[in-house]
Amino acid sequence: MGTPVDDRTETDPAPGRAGSGAPGSLSGSPARGAPMRTVALRLLGSSEAEAADEVLRTATDAGRLSEVAGLCLDRLRSRESRRPAVRDPLDAPGAPGGDVLDTLTPSERLAFVLHEDFGVPYDAIAPVVDRTPAATRQLVARARRRVEGTEEMPEPDPERQRQVVTAFLAAARADDVEALVALLDPDAVLRADAQAVRNGAAPAHGAPAVAHRVAGRGQEARLALVDGAAGLMWAAADGKPKAVLRFTVLEGRVTAVDALADGSHLDRLELDPLDADAP
Repeated sequence: MGTPVDDRTETDPAPGRAGSGAPGSLSGSPARGAPMRTVALRLLGSSEAEAADEVLRTATDAGRLSEVAGLCLDRLRSRESRRPAVRDPLDAPGAPGGDVLDTLTPSERLAFVLHEDFGVPYDAIAPVVDRTPAATRQLVARARRRVEGTEEMPEPDPERQRQVVTAFLAAARADDVEALVALLDPDAVLRADAQAVRNGAAPAHGAPAVAHRVAGRGQEARLALVDGAAGLMWAAADGKPKAVLRFTVLEGRVTAVDALADGSHLDRLELDPLDADAP
């Protein structure tokens, strides 16, 4: 479905790529020789010069890419948590007036920029975003697909993805915030289209915030295949879908939940209700 995951080997830096230190470390030479301020500005956004300068002042060793990247990730997460509204999940990423990188979660943005713009290998980025190299590879691939405006890739293991969504629904119905947090990636995002917001959905970023948004809900939801991946659907009296939750799952954790209720959005989805006990 769509562009396959990039399967290039990224264990060691390629010529001209970041890092002269040990594999799996961002220490050593700056990414492709770029000044750390350039890296920080790209990670945070060109309008964040003051924030980039503060990051460099805070870093005990501004030449160590891992520390600068970690500080930038903290700032991105803080900024995301204060954002009044999350972009419509099906909006074109390149819409006028918006930075395409703003459509990504903080971890996606950091991994994508470091790998795509500065050639940092996956195994060096992985410790910063607290993922395995394989998960980091998928993180970058998903970010690339989002930037290019294509559909997000589903969990490679459909059965595992379904188990996660089923557990998510059970925890939501039981109002079990702790169980929901355990199922969510720390950087998880809840996005909502305009109609879903009018229906009461509230965008959120971060596992605790997303968990609190969905806890106690979902009593009338049912499992469904949404574009071939497990999701949740609410149906009207005539059986037509009136709302959908679309999930992105990575290594057994939910990284994104898209609440969709706009008719034009629902019409674009391939929906297939599932029986709770179906294989």
